[in-house]
Formats: sequence, C-alpha cells, structure tokens
Amino acid sequence: MSPRPILRWPDPRLRKQAAPVEAVTDETRALWDEMVEVMEAMPGLGLAAPQLGVMQRLAVVDASRERGRAVRMANPEILEAARETMDHAEASPCLPGVSAVVRRPAKVTVRYLNEAGQVDRRTFEGLWAISVQHQIDHLEGRMFFDRLSRVKRDMALRKARKAG
Repeated sequence: MSPRPILRWPDPRLRKQAAPVEAVTDETRALWDEMVEVMEAMPGLGLAAPQLGVMQRLAVVDASRERGRAVRMANPEILEAARETMDHAEASPCLPGVSAVVRRPAKVTVRYLNEAGQVDRRTFEGLWAISVQHQIDHLEGRMFFDRLSRVKRDMALRKARKAG
C-alpha cells in the first residue's frame, strides 16, 4: 500500500488540534513506519500525523546526518525550553516552495509515549529541538509561518498562493 498523500495548505485539517493517543498499538506503530517513509522521501527532518490527514498526536523526527534514527512520539509535550534560541529556515511539505527563518528555543525537554507505549522523557538540542517543536506545532494546528511577523507571514502566504 502506498503512503497517504501530504495535505496541502490551506486544508482546514492543518488548523485543527490533533486528538490524544490513548494507547500505542500495532496500528500506531504501522502509522509511524508510514510517516518515517514519507519523511525520508521528502526528505525532511520530521512529520506529524495531521500532515497526512490523521488527526492523532503522533510525530516522527530524525535530524541525524546518517538518517535511520527516527524518534517516534505519541502525545509529545514540551516540559522545559531553554532561554537560548536558534534561528533556522523552516518549511513544510504542506506548503511547497515556501520557507522562512523561525526563532525557537535551542533545547527542549519533551515527554511522550514511545514505541513500547511507555512514558519517555528526552532532551533535544539543535536541529532535533527545532524539528520537535515544529511537529508539536502541527499537532496544535499551527504552521511555521504563524511564528512570523504579520508582514513576513503575509509575504510567505502570497508566495504560496503564487506557487500553488
């Protein structure tokens, strides 16, 4: 079975908050595998289930150079965020051809359910931290351009409309 297509902005599902995952099941693990496959094909540093039209709080992140190290998360929640920030050009396959520099905390500690269905807690730094925060935004119904000034956001959306 081929992977689900990525939703394109302005699909209204991209603005909805995803539902919490009650338990990690074989179906959850199969969806994570599909998400990793889609993420690798982009290629990207992460993917959230709502980007595939699945409104569950599931995300995958792999900011490693060598790849194949995806962290699978259900119900990720930021517990702590560093004061130190990092600027990084962010994009989304939901909005092809558009990117913008976004400032985010350079380090975050996140609690989530892992593949075994157990509560895990992990600190992510650098690109890992940026990607985790980007995916959590998707789970909340937010896009990277929501973190821009009004002028920069309007420019990005105008560019998206022209490209689309």
